[in-house]
Amino acid sequence: MLDFLIVISYLIIIMMIALRVKGVKTSTAESYFLSNRGLKWYSIALSTIATNVSGYQFLGMMGSAYLYGLAQANLEINAVQGILIAAFVFVPLFLKEKITTITEFISLKLGQKIALFYSFSNMALFSTVTLGAALFWGAYAADMVFANELSFLHENRIIRIAMLIVFLGIFSAIYTYFGGLSAVVRTDIIQFSILMISGIIVCFIAVKNLGGWEQLYVKTPEKMHLHLPADHSTLPWTHLFGLFFLNINYWCANQTVMQRAIAAKSLSQAQTGLMVGGLIKYFMAVIIVIPGIALYGILGDSLGEPDLAFPYIVKTYLPIGVKGIVLCGLFASLMSTLDSTFNSLATLWSIDIYSKYINKKATDPDKINAGKRAIVFCLFSGLTMGLILLYLKFDNPDSAFTHTLNNLRYYINCGIVVLICSSLLFVKPKLRIILLAFLITLPTNLILQSLLPEMNYFVRAFWVIFLGLTLAFFFNFKRRIKLSSIAKASSVKNYYLGVILFLSLILLHFLFH
Repeated sequence: MLDFLIVISYLIIIMMIALRVKGVKTSTAESYFLSNRGLKWYSIALSTIATNVSGYQFLGMMGSAYLYGLAQANLEINAVQGILIAAFVFVPLFLKEKITTITEFISLKLGQKIALFYSFSNMALFSTVTLGAALFWGAYAADMVFANELSFLHENRIIRIAMLIVFLGIFSAIYTYFGGLSAVVRTDIIQFSILMISGIIVCFIAVKNLGGWEQLYVKTPEKMHLHLPADHSTLPWTHLFGLFFLNINYWCANQTVMQRAIAAKSLSQAQTGLMVGGLIKYFMAVIIVIPGIALYGILGDSLGEPDLAFPYIVKTYLPIGVKGIVLCGLFASLMSTLDSTFNSLATLWSIDIYSKYINKKATDPDKINAGKRAIVFCLFSGLTMGLILLYLKFDNPDSAFTHTLNNLRYYINCGIVVLICSSLLFVKPKLRIILLAFLITLPTNLILQSLLPEMNYFVRAFWVIFLGLTLAFFFNFKRRIKLSSIAKASSVKNYYLGVILFLSLILLHFLFH
């Protein structure tokens, strides 16, 4: 009961802190959506990574690490590649144009029609899979750890989780609705600290029960490799090709992630913040992946539902009181993802759709109110998808559900990569060709999945994006820009920090091959 009370107290405190932002001036659209473009590097670093790290990592990725080992860490450490491209290629362009949404950048480079497709694609993805997944993982973990305390809700586990999904969705939507990006960043910094502390506790407890760090190589040597055979069904080493493109989507073309960098006080603050976030991603790889491997060393393959790895460690090995703190960390990761996604959806709808197509004379209060209405609408779409994912999970409980969710995301993400890369690589391209290259990614994905069902979904994503970009290049070859001219560092210090970060990624792949 003590742990349960700790979690409830934490949720109340977060709500109070978030709503205090109502006392800060948020009467303009820029203050509501971009916190007056005044974010400093530490806010960008902590809030960006807090948004990135969700229940998906602590539950889904830890469960996948239990099955596949260190290879799962590729999805964390290779984020550095996407972060570096974002910091030195895209963010300088975003800040130069003073955009509010990435859609505005797409519009400048590829026209309003293509930008509209881009915006709707992102809103469709964020309002369904992104929100639904975050809600599902949070409710799933809460029920696993607090099943006894929550039994008053309903005796049936599935119905109980469904009720928790609804509660978490409404809770996170409330303070995003009232506070905008300032409330999101304010709470993200606090929540990041809590989730880091929680992750460290879980990691050290798991390794301690295994017998020490050296036992990872003694008891689970087969799981301590970043690169699995090319014929591995889920994480072959060849998945790195697809991951390269998909990291561009996540770190360069994702409004939820990029909104902090766009709201930076300066280019230097944005680049420093993103690269510090890249360093934090290395640390996150350790505290997310290592506990899953350690648990496999303790239990073998006896854990029937791999996505229960994190809740199992918390419930089995953590003392009363500490368990509640760790669960606060999990909810911190959940809330930071939810509030950031709600805020990005509000921004996309208000700036990209409402003020351009519905009310071209919209005032700042009109834009803010439109964004708030979008939050309410997306709350319902997210809740619906959360319940759908709940059904899918329990329909196949033995699988690592994180990869099921990735597969769903990539149907849309592949086309977004084609658009963001085209906006960067070409000058005044043939817009019909770019739109065609974007639209064919979905049927190409489905055709490849039908013809080659055994093909790994990361590898399939690579070929889908490659074919889309090849089409774009073939008809726009003479309109391409010089690659040597696209990167920009705000200072010598940031340039060398970027080089060091890149070399460190190469070194990790070499050491843990």
